[in-house]
Amino acid sequence: MSVRVAIIDDKASNRAILKDKLLRHGHFEIVLVAEDGEDFLNKMKNLSVDELPDVALMDLEMPNMDGVDAIATGSSFYPTVKFVVLTIFDDEDKIFKAIKAGAFGYLLKDESAENITDMLWQMVENGAGPISPGIAHKILQLVQKNQLTILQKQPANESKELFDLTDREKEILQLLVEGLSYKEIGTRLDISSNTAKKHVINIYNKLHVNSRAQALRLAYQKGIL
Repeated sequence: MSVRVAIIDDKASNRAILKDKLLRHGHFEIVLVAEDGEDFLNKMKNLSVDELPDVALMDLEMPNMDGVDAIATGSSFYPTVKFVVLTIFDDEDKIFKAIKAGAFGYLLKDESAENITDMLWQMVENGAGPISPGIAHKILQLVQKNQLTILQKQPANESKELFDLTDREKEILQLLVEGLSYKEIGTRLDISSNTAKKHVINIYNKLHVNSRAQALRLAYQKGIL
């Protein structure tokens, strides 16, 4: 199985290094390389439906069109493409702007090549949105820090009961926020990874989302945890 990848970064050296990392894995095919968001969208127009990337690795700070605008526009025109941020920035504002725009995952460039390729491959195999542990930890801190404020903005019990999550699903959602994989969730809760995956699918269906990043955003906005 070959995964089609687009690389969007304004620095030629970064593009070359990332391309080399992915090709070494053996399961990734680079179908598009662009130097900014505008260049990416222009090149996407020249691809047929069958040639579109499965995943677009998007830098954030770029000239002409930055990563957030490119994700917002690209996710509207190309809903089958999973947009994954790959950046050096881990500040809260950029994280949530990217997720709000439609990012499926958020990775930091200082992750090892092995971690990046492994998380992307896990995304393809299991549908788990890739998030660097440091980013997941920061999101968890934000959820905890802002939970009471968010709950005060909701009618009584609305955010807790609106999505009808079971206690086990809330527990698994908490572990998703912490950045754990299906296998790690299974180990923590003494269940199989397949059972953990089924719970996550149920959670996504109840929350009306289709990625870990969207689930994190909803948990933050609604004070579900």
